[in-house]
Amino acid sequence: MIKLIFALSTALIMPISYAADWQALPDTAPAPADNPTTKAKVELGKMLFMDPRFSSTGTVACNSCHNIMEGGDDDRQFSMGIHGKLGARNAPTVWNAAFASTQFWDGRAASLEEQAKGPMTNPVEMGMANMDEAFARVKAIPGYAVEFRKAYGKDAMTIDNAMKAVAAFERTLITPNSPFDQYVKGDKKAMNATQVRGMKKFAELGCKSCHSGAAFNGPSLPDGQGFFAKFPTYSDSKLESQYELIKDKGRYDLSKLDSDKNMWRVPTLRNISLTAPYFHNGTVKTLPEAVRVMAKTQLNKDLSSRETADVVAFLESLTGEFPEIIMPRLPGKSGETTIN
Repeated sequence: MIKLIFALSTALIMPISYAADWQALPDTAPAPADNPTTKAKVELGKMLFMDPRFSSTGTVACNSCHNIMEGGDDDRQFSMGIHGKLGARNAPTVWNAAFASTQFWDGRAASLEEQAKGPMTNPVEMGMANMDEAFARVKAIPGYAVEFRKAYGKDAMTIDNAMKAVAAFERTLITPNSPFDQYVKGDKKAMNATQVRGMKKFAELGCKSCHSGAAFNGPSLPDGQGFFAKFPTYSDSKLESQYELIKDKGRYDLSKLDSDKNMWRVPTLRNISLTAPYFHNGTVKTLPEAVRVMAKTQLNKDLSSRETADVVAFLESLTGEFPEIIMPRLPGKSGETTIN
């Protein structure tokens, strides 16, 4: 599902007063009032996230497309679901998804809880006929009853609680303390001169007008409103043809409003160097090329090789520290298969 990059001269050192306008990533993500994060929920959510038995073929888990052992995506242009079927949009990273203003490229889910329901019944992704059928697989595995009781108490094996658990786990997927974070907190040696130069160029070009905030994905908006931007903004027939930038109409396919044509949720730039290929259709294979394409199509700027390299260096400074994740032991079956 791309990673829309609003890319992006000469100053070798940026004063710390300038850095004060930037935000470090928080160590924890906020949780909604109806789903406070607990250790038991997180452990249950991790199991559900990793378990492929809730796909129709028993082969696809959340982690299949959003591999948390790496960049939170799957390194493919389009993710592969059941029976080798390919999706139509590039898988976005799940790392720091808790800070997104809305979920999915087109913003069709307002929360992580709502988003977690989508893939199970998608005919290309996990392919279950409906949520009841998917949850019947959970109920068929005795060990899950124990885990649900730990997380929610008696009689708590419900679809909504399962999705809340997945969301609770995903809210722990935070990567703070990147070189950028250390720099804006006052450590002037955390970023090198090239990265600092790129940081200044990123701001000068106007990239922060969309890629603002601690997660570089725009402001937090009330009531589940998503932050969207038009892509591409400036027409460039060569790039549009080469990378098929306007073939997918984005949010328009959901809303059918002309004003939503080629509108996309602004994605995070955190860990962007780990999540190639780029853009909603995964057509751009390298970060330098993504920077050049974004500069031209969003800012109408042609960047020099040095400017491109500087911005890429800055984006690389957004790679944070990944928490240790111990793979769960999934609850076992009870003498019979769960896959028909």
